[in-house]
Amino acid sequence: MTDDRGLGQVLLVREFRAVWVADLLSVTGDQLARVALSVLVYGRTGSATWAAATYALTFLPAIVGGVLLSGLADRYPRREVLVVVDVTRAVLVGAMAIPGLPLAAVCALLVLVVLLGAPYSAARGALLPDVLPGDLYERGLAVTQMTSQAAQVVGFAAGGLLVATVSPSSALALDALTFLLAGIVIRLGLHRRPRPQAAAVDGPRGGLREVFAGVVDIATDPRRRALVVLVWMVGLYVVPEALAAPYAAELGAGTAVVGLLMAADPVGSVLGAWLFVRFVPPARRARLIGVLAVAAGVPLACTVFRPGVPLAVVLWGVSGMFSVAYVMQAQASFVRATSDELRGRAIGVAAAGILAGQGVAVLVGGVLADLWAPSLSIAICAVAGVVIATAGAIAWRYAQVDTRTSRPHSLTVR
Repeated sequence: MTDDRGLGQVLLVREFRAVWVADLLSVTGDQLARVALSVLVYGRTGSATWAAATYALTFLPAIVGGVLLSGLADRYPRREVLVVVDVTRAVLVGAMAIPGLPLAAVCALLVLVVLLGAPYSAARGALLPDVLPGDLYERGLAVTQMTSQAAQVVGFAAGGLLVATVSPSSALALDALTFLLAGIVIRLGLHRRPRPQAAAVDGPRGGLREVFAGVVDIATDPRRRALVVLVWMVGLYVVPEALAAPYAAELGAGTAVVGLLMAADPVGSVLGAWLFVRFVPPARRARLIGVLAVAAGVPLACTVFRPGVPLAVVLWGVSGMFSVAYVMQAQASFVRATSDELRGRAIGVAAAGILAGQGVAVLVGGVLADLWAPSLSIAICAVAGVVIATAGAIAWRYAQVDTRTSRPHSLTVR
């Protein structure tokens, strides 16, 4: 087997290409929809609060969906879950594109669309280790991360141009089309696999009992418990992106540099994903998770000295490089430590925690910025992240050494 660790090798895998293309379609369409909804709501209400609240609805229901609906990926064939979700979202977004639809109905449909994203992400995440065996899995995650970031930028830019050229309803209709195309790509590009073994034997399980079992399943496994702590606290490193505008104002730099500051982390993420998978040998990656998690907070802590825009962009970009590397590898290690029949539910619970952690961290960061200064707020959150990451890194190291946790942990729900 070749020792080449180039990322392009995963694109030679037909099934991964299907998942990758479907993701690009969905991500680009989602960004179009976010722009369109912001313009649509603000145009009808003239209220920035309503526009912000609608934008928040594109994220917040995913927390509930990740906890309550991700188990569907373990109870039904995962390809079918992906296709059904995409087609359903296409119908819902298509309904949102109806001109003159009341805002209450638009918001209700939006909540349903975001909720359905949870079983989709869980099924997709559970399938990838089967599609990309061995080291190809990490390469696939890196390719997905890099192209997803690029698709978000393109989607936002294209969304602004499209809405300015035509109308928000047309942009929403295009988003519906991207979901439909993604479903077709998945249906034609993925082989059908049977539903997970536990689901085939035990049948459907209860909702709340399943949620509780999923949390217990992770909490009682030292490896995944340490990994979840490290991934959930990444929200503390996202605070600078949320405070880019206040930080620019603190420096007296004006609004022209806000976009540059906000782009630092995504650009660093793309570079970090490529460098990590290209140059770090597979055997060493898991051992670096804790080190990289701690290192990601150090550049952000330097924001306390109020560096100018060029240096801040470099510091925030370096943090993004370390963050994406450790989160990406933690995700891979987490999935591999979970038995296949419980993988979708575990991914959903972990993903919900990431969203919740980001929301709490950004909220706390905003409060601290109002109390003191954005630079101090960013630094405080970074130091808190370093402390939590250090504890998580120690726990992860001991969990790896403990031979009693060397096998995937599973919990049977009765």
